[in-house]
Amino acid sequence: MDLQTILPPALLTLGCFAYILWPQQKLARPTEKTRLDYLRERKDSIYENLRDLNFEFRAGKYPEEDYARQRESLENEAARVVTEMDTLGA
Repeated sequence: MDLQTILPPALLTLGCFAYILWPQQKLARPTEKTRLDYLRERKDSIYENLRDLNFEFRAGKYPEEDYARQRESLENEAARVVTEMDTLGA
């Protein structure tokens, strides 16, 4: 093989590696989460868990007493989260 057939792919490969591995000058600064942000995420997670629990209960995967106990626990936790969000001024 001669130089004219090897050089372009070699330069392209070298350029790709340089582009991928070159250190970035401007890295995104991680955002600081407030307590309110955390509570919003937690509330969304609890509501999603409640939806999943209701779906699985209707599908027959949970006995009624387990369903009632788990639902009450999730509802109590949601109430605590929403109350704390209200006190923080959401």
